[in-house]
Amino acid sequence: MVKYEFEDIPEHWPVLESRVLAEGGITDYREDLVRMVDGTKGRRQYTTHHGAVAVLALDEQDRMLTLRQYRHPVRLLMWELPAGLLDQPGEHPREAAERELFEEAYLVADDWRVLVDYRNSTGTSDEATRVFLAHGVREATGERYARTAEEAGIVAQWVPVSEMLGQVLAGRIGTSSIVAAVCALTAARAQPGGIDALRPADAPWPARPF
Repeated sequence: MVKYEFEDIPEHWPVLESRVLAEGGITDYREDLVRMVDGTKGRRQYTTHHGAVAVLALDEQDRMLTLRQYRHPVRLLMWELPAGLLDQPGEHPREAAERELFEEAYLVADDWRVLVDYRNSTGTSDEATRVFLAHGVREATGERYARTAEEAGIVAQWVPVSEMLGQVLAGRIGTSSIVAAVCALTAARAQPGGIDALRPADAPWPARPF
């Protein structure tokens, strides 16, 4: 039995043609003609995306901050983590996470770690998300960020992590960042070293190098 390295590894099939089918504010829709491993050719359509960060912010009572926001493609009011795009040139992922936590929740945190990285939908998009775990959360100072458009309807709620895990496993909460973050936090706490063994906030991120 062949034993493989249990790690995602870079690979690049030859791209014979490439064109943008449509351009959007957040994503572009692209089609590539690629030569596959058996030598045949195939067309692959996918969206390109800046990437994103999300924050699992914990308070002293082991509650996590969640935000309810309308998401038009699925026609749902969804509970999510504070999150946002990596669309500011030169901005470090942690800085983006700090910015989103401030703008969406008017909070800052003393301790930051990488909780989990994931690719959202590898068959249709190159989008990647990094979720940070934030401890030592407290109210920010200075002028509040003015929410507009879809963000004007955001509702915040602190929820015990154990309760949110139950909601995820029951299928009542389906936002990818919450599902990944709550399951990763639960698993990390069961590992030797617990959350202290998590990667530092500046850990390399091959999906979005910085």
